[in-house]
Amino acid sequence: MAKGILGRKIGMTQVFTEEGVLVPVTVIEVSPNVVLQKKTVETDGYAAVQLGYGDKPERLANKPELGHVTKANATPKRFVKEIAGEEMQIFEVGQEVKANIFTEGEFVDVTGTSKGKGFQGVIKRHNFSRGPMAHGSGYHRGTGSMGDINAARIKKGHKMPGRMGGETVTIQNLQVVKIDLEKNVILIKGNVPGPKKSFVVISNAVKANTPAINAEVL
Repeated sequence: MAKGILGRKIGMTQVFTEEGVLVPVTVIEVSPNVVLQKKTVETDGYAAVQLGYGDKPERLANKPELGHVTKANATPKRFVKEIAGEEMQIFEVGQEVKANIFTEGEFVDVTGTSKGKGFQGVIKRHNFSRGPMAHGSGYHRGTGSMGDINAARIKKGHKMPGRMGGETVTIQNLQVVKIDLEKNVILIKGNVPGPKKSFVVISNAVKANTPAINAEVL
């Protein structure tokens, strides 16, 4: 991860390209992120920048948190994440990171927390195949074999029914369709993880060639 920004998923819509092609997009609000801390190889063993997004009242922050953001001359933040990599080191503590670190047409990876789906069976949760649906079948959507009958127990790691969703998910190689600096939004082609109003991390695509940060952002 070389560059990135934090944001909040607003919802989905659709836009037309200059060629008249209809493109489904996810709208992500990326109000300027504030650099709360810089980590270097000399002091921390790795290079990274800690970003904060979304203001919250001081009464909701504890004293260590208040002291941390005061060093950056900022207010307490609701969403704080590190963006690892040397490229973000050009930003200083207290400086704002805006959407223009990306360019239209660039490919990005988006990380968020997937929607919670409650308690689900193995067919939905783990893509198991179902049994015959005929009336005579005594097995339709069951879990199936639990393993060795002599073990008298279920082995660790066996795929079972359980709670599904609410996990960190990354969708790779999504294209940036449009960047609106006035409204502080990024339009990304396709869907991204999580429900509306959830926090996401937009970073450069690790499986695609990434252009460097434009010097005009400073």
